[in-house]
Amino acid sequence: MNRPMILLAALFAASTTAAEEINGCAIRSGTLCIEADLRDANLHGADLARADFRQSNLSGADLQGANLLNANMNLTDLTGANLSGAILDEADLGNATLANAKLNLARMNGTSLKSADLTGADLTGAQIKGANLSGAHLTKARFRNAKLQRADLSGTMMEQADFRGADLTGARLDNATVQGADFTGAILQEVDFSEVLGVCKGCPMSNIKGRVEVYKEFQETR
Repeated sequence: MNRPMILLAALFAASTTAAEEINGCAIRSGTLCIEADLRDANLHGADLARADFRQSNLSGADLQGANLLNANMNLTDLTGANLSGAILDEADLGNATLANAKLNLARMNGTSLKSADLTGADLTGAQIKGANLSGAHLTKARFRNAKLQRADLSGTMMEQADFRGADLTGARLDNATVQGADFTGAILQEVDFSEVLGVCKGCPMSNIKGRVEVYKEFQETR
C-alpha cells in the first residue's frame, strides 16, 4: 500500500473510532442519553453540544468547561455538579435540579431555566443574558457580577440570593419573592420592582412600597 493510501486509511480509522462510553452513554456531541446514570462522571471539557440528557442523573458530575450548547437537559438532576466555565447557551434546563451546583463563569445566554431548582447554586460571573428563569428556585443562589440583561426572573423565589454587582438591565422581576436578597451595587436600569414580594437590600425602596404586607399574606398561604 502506497503512502497516500496508508494516510487515508489512518484518517478513516481515526474518524470511526468509537466515542468513549459511560454506562452506555456515548460521550460526544449530539449524543442521546435519556434517563442515563452519569452520577459523578468525569466529563471535564467534553464536547456535548446538542446532547439529549433528559431526566438523566448527572449529580456530582464534573462538567467544567464542557460544551453543552443547545443541549436538552430538561428534568435532569445536576445536584452538586461542577459546570464552572461550561457553555450552556440556548440549552434547555427547564425543571432541572441544580441545587448547590457550581456554574461560576458559565455561559447561559438564552438558556431556559424555567422552574429549575438553583437553590444554593454558585453563578458568580456567569453570562445569563436573555435567559428564562421564570418560576425558578433561587434561594441563597449567588449571582455576584453575573450578566443577567433582559433575563426573565418573574415568579422566582430568590430569598437571600446574592446579586451584588450583577447587571440586570431590562430584567423582569414581576411577582418574584425577593425577601432578604442583596442587590447592592447591581445595575438595575429598566427593572421594575413594583410587583416584587418582600424587601431586598439595595433595591429602590420607593418602587416596592406596600409590597411588605403582600409578602406577609403570601407567607401565610405557603
